[in-house]
Amino acid sequence: MRTGENGRVTDIPRSSIARTAKLVGLPLGHAGRAALGMGKRVGGRPAEVVAAELQTRTAEQLFAVLGQLKGGAMKFGQALSVMEAAMPEELAGPYRATLTRLQESGPPMGRDRVHEILARELGPRWATTKLVEFDDVPAAAASIGQVHKAVWRDGREVAVKIQYPGAAAALMSDLNQLSRVARLAGSWVPGVDVKPIMDELKARMSEELDYHLEARHQRYFAQAFRDDDDVLVPDVLVDSHHVLVTEWIDGRPLSRIITDGTQEERDEAATLYLEFLLRAPNRARLLHADPHPGNFRVTADGRLGVLDFGAVNRLPAGLPASLGRVLTEALAGDGEALEAVLRSEGFIRRGVDIDPQVLLEFLTPLVEPLIHEEFTPTRAWLRGAAAQIQDPRRPQFLIGLKLNLPPEYLLIHRVWLGGIGVLSQIGGTVPLREMVCAYLPGLDESRLPPPPV
Repeated sequence: MRTGENGRVTDIPRSSIARTAKLVGLPLGHAGRAALGMGKRVGGRPAEVVAAELQTRTAEQLFAVLGQLKGGAMKFGQALSVMEAAMPEELAGPYRATLTRLQESGPPMGRDRVHEILARELGPRWATTKLVEFDDVPAAAASIGQVHKAVWRDGREVAVKIQYPGAAAALMSDLNQLSRVARLAGSWVPGVDVKPIMDELKARMSEELDYHLEARHQRYFAQAFRDDDDVLVPDVLVDSHHVLVTEWIDGRPLSRIITDGTQEERDEAATLYLEFLLRAPNRARLLHADPHPGNFRVTADGRLGVLDFGAVNRLPAGLPASLGRVLTEALAGDGEALEAVLRSEGFIRRGVDIDPQVLLEFLTPLVEPLIHEEFTPTRAWLRGAAAQIQDPRRPQFLIGLKLNLPPEYLLIHRVWLGGIGVLSQIGGTVPLREMVCAYLPGLDESRLPPPPV
């Protein structure tokens, strides 16, 4: 997306050359600022002051470039914002505020372009027959579209989601670039079959461009959670190729609770969030597959408002029972049974040798919280768990290189990984063991070790 004279953005850069040039500019820009910082240090400025300036400027460029590119590039930035809790503090700290902004916002389209799209999609009289009030300043601007607050003809407040011109071409360009990188990386990681993973990723992400499909998914969720005590899904009023109109939900975004919530607010938000991720697949037979905080609000009546149903995984039988079996064997300490389950589901490919005991040790940091009745995921905990798994000096590191990700588990993995990242940012105490035992199929509670006294 290009910036015009008024500071607004026009079309998304569609060509791979233009988009790659911007992405390449991120590390080059950082290198240039590092050289400038070196000069300032030689000139006598304190190292810590120069480093802080350098990191702040780099973070601002990250927001500007990923926000302007939109498409898959900004989705990468949003995924990074969800998982910043796993990064070492010295790396994550300076970028935290900027990455959090990517969870809810990005540079918006201008007024004229927005009105042009609405006239094309909703008809030339959209401002008198449908949206009788319309705020030209977007309430949020994200990866492939932006959202405006408006009033429907019957007086209801609504959210109007408008897809950026060129979003489809930009997203496919980014995915093609990612495919080339992934194929190269896959040659270094013997356990991963990259091609089916990338095929599934392209298919699922291309679905996010289909607002008719998103509306259908949202209607399913809204019906499944109608009058629910804990979850609120807004109804869809109208959908077209590039515009989606839904009921407006007021509430406090999870990103705000992450920033300055009280401990009580954090506990409530974390519990609502975790329970929705676990309940929804069995109740709606669909998985909300975009777990970043910008998609969730805590309403005044204490419910979790859920937004954005572009990324959804269809699960006719609910969550796979194999997930519960994996957790059961890992927590019960049965390495051979754990290996057998993972092989049967395609997580370990034929011909790949794995030591069952080292496999257990690899998963222990991630499943250990389930031993406790209550658990408080924090950035410190997640950083520690990630460090154990990613430490190349430990034998468990090689296990990670041997594990595969079956394509049918791609979005489930995205939700679980992203969900853990968000919970670690919220920092709320949750009844983790009780919830997982209640909602995860295939889990044998009788084989789990007792909670520590």
